[in-house]
Amino acid sequence: MLLADDHEKTLAKLRAILSKEFEVVGTASNGREAVAEVERLNPDVLVIDISMPVLDGLQAASQLRGKACGTKIIFLTVHEDQDYLDAAFAAGAYGYVTKSHLTTDLVPAIREAISGHKYVSKSIQQ
Repeated sequence: MLLADDHEKTLAKLRAILSKEFEVVGTASNGREAVAEVERLNPDVLVIDISMPVLDGLQAASQLRGKACGTKIIFLTVHEDQDYLDAAFAAGAYGYVTKSHLTTDLVPAIREAISGHKYVSKSIQQ
C-alpha cells in the first residue's frame, strides 16, 4: 500500500493506523510523486488525498488509469460534496473516505477495494 498526502502528520497517522493490518511500502507528498511511486512499487492500493500540490489526487488517478494501472485507488479527503465524489469515481476510484471518518471507514474501504468492490464513507449523502 502506498500513502499520498501533502501533510506529514496525516501521513504519520495513516501509517500508524494502517501498518497494523497492511504493508505500507511507501509515501508520497504530492500527486506527481504518487504516480512515480505507484509505477515503481506497483502497490495493491493507493490511499491518496484529493487536494495536493504539483498534481492533485484526481489528476494523479486519471494518469494512472490511463496507464492501465492495476493499483486500486482510495481517496481520503475533507471534501464531502457530490461533485468531488463523482469526479473521484470517474478518475477510477474504488473508495472515497472522508478524513472525518478516517478511523472508522478507511480500513473497511481498503478491504472492499482489495475485494474489487466500491466503498463510500457513510458521511456522504448519495
